[in-house]
Amino acid sequence: MSKVRLGSAGLAAALLSLGLGAGTGVTHAAECIAPANPGGGWDFTCRSIGKIMYDIGVVEDPIQVTNMAGGGGGLAFTHVVSERADDAELIVAASSATATRLAQNAYGGMTADQVRFVGAIGADPGVIVVADDSPIQTLPELLDAVKADPASVAFAGGSAVGGFDHLKVLMALDRVGFSDITSVKYIGVDGGADAVTQTVGGFTQAMTGDMSEIVGFLKSGDVRAVAVLTEERVPGFDDIPTAKEQGIDVVAVNWRGLYVPKDISDEDYQKWADALQTVADSPEWAEQMEANGLAPFTRVGSDFQNYVDEVVAEINQMSKDIGVIQ
Repeated sequence: MSKVRLGSAGLAAALLSLGLGAGTGVTHAAECIAPANPGGGWDFTCRSIGKIMYDIGVVEDPIQVTNMAGGGGGLAFTHVVSERADDAELIVAASSATATRLAQNAYGGMTADQVRFVGAIGADPGVIVVADDSPIQTLPELLDAVKADPASVAFAGGSAVGGFDHLKVLMALDRVGFSDITSVKYIGVDGGADAVTQTVGGFTQAMTGDMSEIVGFLKSGDVRAVAVLTEERVPGFDDIPTAKEQGIDVVAVNWRGLYVPKDISDEDYQKWADALQTVADSPEWAEQMEANGLAPFTRVGSDFQNYVDEVVAEINQMSKDIGVIQ
């Protein structure tokens, strides 16, 4: 593995932007593990972020990408915790699926606090949609219908029961004081397109998924999005209100980000956080987000670590409440 060094005279500008001094001799990661085969979200995260870090001069040499598929990210997580816990030259691609699986004890006893989450700099926004001819116009109306008669409203999603699509709905209902979450009707199908079809066909009253799954159906007029689960409205889809602006304080996105080994120094952790922030602020990353349908979602450093901790705790409790885990 080639070393990526920050601190050379040729990188003075980049070092200054990261708050580093030239000549420190500190090395940054030369490797990014994508916990899946080539293609897909984790591979995209490693390759796109790594390439931009090199292109804009944050790192001196190209970052090597290693694909390590297995266990829905569990193989890579175990490898990092067990074998490279103090490797400051390693970053690992992560997403909302990582947090969900950790919360549901899907990594063989491994826990979220065995690594440090660096940041997320883009996300596929969570959405809740209804058929175009549905009488439901807003997210509060939909949630009120569930509260009034849980049996009258069924949701379809592309994840299994207890998966992230299911949990998005439960989080929204939790915000309006609905606690009988086992009564919520959820049908897990094979992907977002099938979930939309269930809703358009009238077999379910709403679909829960990601923005990328519904774009074509929005354009064709088959569905209406009653909420996007982001902090702010999504560029290009400005007519879709957020849940927050409708009084439902929930943010649920499939974020794209990184974690690092737990035992690296605070200084090395902060350098990775600063480097990731530099990528987030670059026009190169803006182009990548637009090309890949990602929405702005930038949380870096301790702010992101706190966010992940809160999400893991919430999903863990909800997963127990619906019987996914003990």
